Amino acid sequence: MTDDTQTPGIHHVTCIAGDPQRNLDFWVETLGLRLVKRSINQDDPETYHFFFADAEGTPGTSMTFFPWESMRQGKVGSGQVSRTAFRVPEGSLDFWEDRFDEYGVEYDDRVERFGETVLPFEDPDGLPVELVAVEIPEDDPTVPWTEWVPEDVAIRGFHSVTLWLADPDPSMELLETMGFERVGTEQAQGDTPGDERTRLAAEGPVGKYVDVLPTIGGGRQGTGTVHHVAFQTPTDAEQEAMRDAVQSKGLRPTAQIDRHWFRSVYFREHGGVLFELATSDPGYTSDEPLDELGERLVLPGKFEGRRDEIESALTDVTVPRAETVDADD
Repeated sequence: MTDDTQTPGIHHVTCIAGDPQRNLDFWVETLGLRLVKRSINQDDPETYHFFFADAEGTPGTSMTFFPWESMRQGKVGSGQVSRTAFRVPEGSLDFWEDRFDEYGVEYDDRVERFGETVLPFEDPDGLPVELVAVEIPEDDPTVPWTEWVPEDVAIRGFHSVTLWLADPDPSMELLETMGFERVGTEQAQGDTPGDERTRLAAEGPVGKYVDVLPTIGGGRQGTGTVHHVAFQTPTDAEQEAMRDAVQSKGLRPTAQIDRHWFRSVYFREHGGVLFELATSDPGYTSDEPLDELGERLVLPGKFEGRRDEIESALTDVTVPRAETVDADD
């Protein structure tokens, strides 16, 4: 293995939502993430693509959604990302439970996992999500967004994703090829169907963990499920090396696809989960100033010439606004 075949961790996670306004309200107002890009699904341009992240859209912080309003409810099962976890500062879970009570968010009892405290909850579409309390280092690359929540409790990018797999071994071997290392195994707690959770870690500071659980329970893609998880391959050279490494494992990655804010390669890993490899550049500020991210509908490339047609097919939405919250409030 070389440095070119070692991902620092998760780049983004893309999920399926239902009502776009409800999705915006929850992820911006309730969870306090910044809408850093308001665009369209480039494979289905009559559908929005929302990107929620930290204040600067740092790689490893963006949760993205396709709000397909007519799609049926999904069910999490084998061959899917079962939960997506975000980092929050140590000592902030009391704040989040109070906030969830205020906003009517369903959440479960805290659990301890690999020495960390985890707060599981669901978004309005039933998407399973977690907050994990961790120590945030002074040199952390994420930049908290404080329009809705104080800095000292704000979400600070991804912690991990959990994969449910019928046969975890080939998938874990693939993750090792991608630069992850097995760091522990423990009995599963909470809503997980398997009785053993294995954690793999990359070397980056954000989104560095992937947890794997064995399950044969069937699922279906739909509202409230993860569409795919993307891993960081910061440069084109690193992405090409990773693509070659993945292909050597008998998988069939696509050619590189230009997604305007990053360049992507897609493939289904052995257990059926859709993986993406994503570059770091050109980034979300390549077509909007930092202080204007998410303010307008961005139509990349050829889609700008179809603006009137596309806008007429999209549901009108309003981005929630608030004054900046002081950390001592």
